Amino acid sequence: MSDKEVETRILEGQLSFNDGAGEGPAGHSAAPLDGVDRSIIAELRRDGRISMRTLAERVHVSRANVYARITRLMDAGVITGFTARVAPHRAGLGTSAYVSLTIEQNSWRAVSARLRETPYVEHFSLLGGDYDVLALVRTPDNATLRHVVLELIQDIPGVRATRTWLVFEEARGAGAE
Repeated sequence: MSDKEVETRILEGQLSFNDGAGEGPAGHSAAPLDGVDRSIIAELRRDGRISMRTLAERVHVSRANVYARITRLMDAGVITGFTARVAPHRAGLGTSAYVSLTIEQNSWRAVSARLRETPYVEHFSLLGGDYDVLALVRTPDNATLRHVVLELIQDIPGVRATRTWLVFEEARGAGAE
């Protein structure tokens, strides 16, 4: 892929947050990243709209090197997309909840496929522990949350039980370096 194609893909936002996300087993890393790769990722996490010139200046490498590294990181599935961070309350999603699911053994694939299609389910994970799945659900109001949990999620074949925790306040952590 040429530098211009990479720049075009980045500027046009042709990648989404979930492109490639969740692929591969959890807890296993791909190829190790060096300090420059980590710096590039950190800068992109802070500002996904940063220009390649500014990014190159901040990580102290040439623009061509930044393009090459971003292409390599995208091809390796390390960078899976570029997205905007949205304030849920300001976007009309004032009710957030974590919903745990207990599912039948061997139903993960079917449940996962249905959760991907369920409106208002922002994120979900397969867990080890007391619950099998944890989903983050964001809705406009409590009535919609009730509908999503009691009528959409609990209606998924393989879901045995759910438990819902309302979110009162959220904050972002520092994340990995």
